[in-house]
Formats: sequence, C-alpha cells, structure tokens
Amino acid sequence: MINEVAENEKAIRILKTRGPLPLQEIAADLKITTEGARFQLLKLANEGLVQATTVAKGRGRPQQIWSLTAAGNARFPDRHQELSLKLLQSMREILGAEGFRTVLEANEKAGVRQYSQEMSDAADLESKVRALTDIRNREGYMAEYTKTPEGFLLVENHCPIYVAAKDCNGLCGSELAIFQAVLGAAVTVTRAEHILSGSRRCAYLIQPQE
Repeated sequence: MINEVAENEKAIRILKTRGPLPLQEIAADLKITTEGARFQLLKLANEGLVQATTVAKGRGRPQQIWSLTAAGNARFPDRHQELSLKLLQSMREILGAEGFRTVLEANEKAGVRQYSQEMSDAADLESKVRALTDIRNREGYMAEYTKTPEGFLLVENHCPIYVAAKDCNGLCGSELAIFQAVLGAAVTVTRAEHILSGSRRCAYLIQPQE
C-alpha cells in the first residue's frame, strides 16, 4: 500500500504526517526512548531519508529539529505519475486549450457524482467531512481532519498526483470545486495551505456560512 513503510522506518511516516519535529516528540510517537529514537534517526539520516537542523528558541538551549529529505518524501510515491503526466500533455496537445478544459470539467463532474454517492449517508457537516476524509485516505492522500473554532480543517499530508498537478494547475482547482460541491452551498471551503505553493501539505478550511 502507498502509505506503508518498513517497521524500522516508522519515523518517516511520523515526519510525513506531522512535519518537522524535535527528537523528544518523535520518541514519544514511536513509544521508545530518546536514545532509541536517535539511533533510528541517525540510521535514516545515513540513508539520506531524514535530516536535522538546529533551531534557536529564545535564551534556551538550541533544539534539533528532524525533517524528511526529498528521498524521504519519495517513500510515498505518486501514483502512476509518469503515465498521468504523459496523458495530460498528450490531451493538451491534441485537444487544445478549450478541449482540455472540457475534459477537466467532465472529470470534475464525475468526481462530484462519485463523492456524493459515497457520502450520501452523511447527515451533518462533520459526518460529511469525516466521509470526505475517508475517501481521500483511500485515494492515498494521508488525510485527516480536526475541528476548529472556525469549522473544520481537512489536511492532506501527501499528494499522490503531485507531478500531474504541478504540470496542470487545473487539477487542484477541480479538487477544490469538488469539495465545495459535495459539502454543500451552506459551507465555504478555502485552501489554507498548498503543496504546490511550497507548503509541506495541503489544508482546507471548511466553515459553515453564517
């Protein structure tokens, strides 16, 4: 499965899901000692999968923060990325800009139909957000949501279509439109973080309209 990593590489999944972390938090998530966590991280660092940077915070002792390298991120590969990119490029060349836009719109409508069907049993907003999160998880986005004072924050820690989305910004726009359509006109969906803009994840703020 796309979200699985080897037993001795669980720190990679933790850093992918939670972002850069100090040693103590990684050890707590791994449920091992800090020395045990340090041993694992140093091993992963030697393999080029993680890296540490020193961050100074106030007058206290500088803290070492661990994060994934590009190779570490590659442990969560894009699905069929090369084929998807070639297909997108071919469609754009053959159909032209207008025809390609029509294809994107058709794909968006299909996505709305599929998601709406899978979310049909969700009655309230949180149930809808939970169902949407489950769908995105099955599609490989490592999704999770939290309730906030403003509404809900849907986070996607991985983008399995990153290469295709980077070549075609319309894909990201379609995803946002699909979320808005299936969650309903009574809510506003805003992209708060975007991997293509340099963030480590995509995040969507889902707010009920007053």
